[in-house]
Amino acid sequence: MDMMTRPRRAVVVLAAGEGTRMRSARPKVLHPVAGRPMLNHVLDAVGELEPEKVVVVVGPDMHSVAEAAAPHPVVEQTERLGTAHAVEAARPALGDMADDPKAEVLVVYGDTPLVTGDTLERLSRARSDSEAGLAILGFRTGEPGHYGRLIQNEDGTVRRIVEARDATAEQLEIGLCNAGTLCARAPLLQQLLSQVGNHNASGEFQLTDVFGLATEAGETTALAEADLETVQGVNSRAELAQAEAAMQRRLRQLAMRGGASLVAPETVFLSHDTELGADVLVEPHVVFGPGVAVDDGATIRAFSHLEGAHVRPDASVGPYARLRPGTDVGEGAAIGNFVETKAVTLGEGAKANHLTYLGDAEVGAGANVGAGTITCNYDGIAKHRTQIGANAFIGSNTALVAPVSVGENAIVGAGSTITLDVDADAVAVARGKQHNRAGAASRFRAARRESERG
Repeated sequence: MDMMTRPRRAVVVLAAGEGTRMRSARPKVLHPVAGRPMLNHVLDAVGELEPEKVVVVVGPDMHSVAEAAAPHPVVEQTERLGTAHAVEAARPALGDMADDPKAEVLVVYGDTPLVTGDTLERLSRARSDSEAGLAILGFRTGEPGHYGRLIQNEDGTVRRIVEARDATAEQLEIGLCNAGTLCARAPLLQQLLSQVGNHNASGEFQLTDVFGLATEAGETTALAEADLETVQGVNSRAELAQAEAAMQRRLRQLAMRGGASLVAPETVFLSHDTELGADVLVEPHVVFGPGVAVDDGATIRAFSHLEGAHVRPDASVGPYARLRPGTDVGEGAAIGNFVETKAVTLGEGAKANHLTYLGDAEVGAGANVGAGTITCNYDGIAKHRTQIGANAFIGSNTALVAPVSVGENAIVGAGSTITLDVDADAVAVARGKQHNRAGAASRFRAARRESERG
């Protein structure tokens, strides 16, 4: 829709639901899908419409929801009297748009994390192209269950919406259902909301009643259809899991279309913001937390977990590696099996291939960190950094007690505990002197047997 011809747009996002079926102290819309609260997924989709105003309706004392909604304004539905009552609560925040005949209002639910900007755009077009006063988003299913049914006129327009608990046996057979999201001319919506009553099985002021009222007033309506997965609301832990699975399928397809290879896609879990470059190879059973970017040609091997990390081109991670926030793996560098990193920068071609913890450290280009190395970064009060120079060699089973630095081209002998800085090109060995006592093993075992008999 052209910016010059489309109506002014406002969006009201309903996020006041308590979500009692979630059995959680967390507000329902803040439960995450792909590492991001459901509400923020919805706001992202809404943002694609470039609306003039977005207003989020929250319940009493939902300060965390208000924070998640920022910078959008929020209004409080002081009493939860139904969805129509919630939309009415948003009217003051709409300002002059509420009465502007050239404006439209979309009402979207904050617990529909899979809704897309394209779907909302189609709904808006369905209304404006037909010059209808109201448009509803619907879907078809063979198991309509508890969903509201869309009652159509002969021409396919929607005459009214009947909630399942208020429907007749005949109406319950209808497979065209209400997805909840609607679009309306702003003044008409305000007019209809003022007429909604609560004479129904739930005793609530239901937003769906505006369609019957519009029909009685001679207003035309329109319908846009979407698939159930896109418009599915989340009301329980089981439905949250279904939404997560659907989002993961979507994200995996996007990653593969972008040029990444997922060996076993169904075993890879992505975050909403995961970035995978071209020719990235992801082996089975990898988990990407928020804030991960993997550049072209890198390999993430099986059973690795990454969060808040950047993996540069042609680098290798895993298998069984854990990259925590602040990790930056340089081009061609390698993080191997059972290696954990946190707030670490590895230079180009650096290696830490086995059984190592690197925390609060900088590892220079070409450096080699041997198996069993630990950066002892925490003294019980504060964290300290370790510096390892380019092309340095850290022998196996070394403890680097921070703050400490190892210079370029230096060598640290295996089994050392390094507490002092090591100069460039130096060799450092810090371990107890070995003593071999001939025959002592036999004497030791004999003494132990005698002790056991006693």
